[in-house]
Amino acid sequence: MKLSEIKNKLNKLDKIAFQLPNGELVPNHFHVTEVGKITKHFIDCGGTVRNEKVVNFQLWNANDYDHRLHPEKLLSIIELSERILGIEDLDIEVEYQGNTIGKFALDFDGKNFLLTNKQTDCLAKDKCGIPEEKPEAKLSDLKNESCTPGDGCC
Repeated sequence: MKLSEIKNKLNKLDKIAFQLPNGELVPNHFHVTEVGKITKHFIDCGGTVRNEKVVNFQLWNANDYDHRLHPEKLLSIIELSERILGIEDLDIEVEYQGNTIGKFALDFDGKNFLLTNKQTDCLAKDKCGIPEEKPEAKLSDLKNESCTPGDGCC
């Protein structure tokens, strides 16, 4: 989800809820402790120099059980961050404390903001010898053909 999308959705909500990938909701007394821009300048394993930028939200649970972050307050924090930090309309990454700090992508289901799992990947598969993934075949699709070593079906 891009920053402009969350701003648009916040304008239409009465309350904010974030849902973890396992279906649990982040406790409703969470704080957004940071809104920022993260720039990652790196070289991939194929030697290509890359730059990635994301907007980062950090969610934190406090012992402040009376606190509720309202959509208009988060919107004002985002707008201040855009103005002061020069944040562009980038993808959002959310940090949330589990066993360690988790980094999540963000989606929306019409009611809740969904923290979705992110995955690592090789960005230079063509340069570092990673074979292209072959489609998985179902055994039921083999039509009782027999497999022998070297014939490519096993």
